[in-house]
Amino acid sequence: MIKIVIAEDQQMLLGAFGSLLSLEDDMEVVGKASNGEEAVSLVKKYKPDVCIMDIEMPGKSGLEAAEELKGLGCKVIILTTFARTGYFQRALKAGVCGYLLKDSPSEELASSIRNVMAGRRIYAPELMDDVYGEENPLTDREKEVLELVADGKNTKEIAETLSIKTGTVRNYISIILDKLEVKNRIEAITHSKEKGWFK
Repeated sequence: MIKIVIAEDQQMLLGAFGSLLSLEDDMEVVGKASNGEEAVSLVKKYKPDVCIMDIEMPGKSGLEAAEELKGLGCKVIILTTFARTGYFQRALKAGVCGYLLKDSPSEELASSIRNVMAGRRIYAPELMDDVYGEENPLTDREKEVLELVADGKNTKEIAETLSIKTGTVRNYISIILDKLEVKNRIEAITHSKEKGWFK
C-alpha cells in the first residue's frame, strides 16, 4: 500500500484529490494538509511514501516544505497551476521526484505516483522545454544591485552598501532593465521572482 500525504490550500481540491486517490486499490491517503507547515509535520508523523504538494500555500510554500523534507525518505510530487521555470528549477534542487500541472488528466496523478514509487522521475513536458533555455542574464554585481532594489533601498543607499558611486548604481540599473527587457525596477523585481532568480 502506497501511503500518501496531500498538501493543498484549496479545500475543494484537497478533498477531490483525497477521494480520487482513495479509489485506487494500492493507495491510502494518511494525511491532508492545507499549508507547507502542516505538510512537514504530517510527513514526520505518518512517514508516508509520497507527499503531493501544491506550491503557493499560506505560511510555508510547497517549495520550502519540499526543501525541508529532502532526505527524509518521502518522495515529493509537486502538483501546481504554475508552469514557471524558476519554480521548476527550485523544485529540482529540492530533489522532488515529480512536477505535474493541475490541468493534467486526473488518471495521470495515480500513474505518476506509481512511476515515482518505481524510481522514475515525472516532470510536465512543457517545463522540460523551458528549463534548458533560461539562464539569469545578470552578472553577480547586477544581481546584487537588483536584490538591494528589492529590499527597498534607494540609489544612494545601494551606492553606500556597495561602496560605489550613485552614477554607477544608475548605470547598473539601466543595464539590468535592458537585459531583462522591462520598463522599471518593479517589473525587474517581479520578472526575476517569477523566474526564481532571487535567492
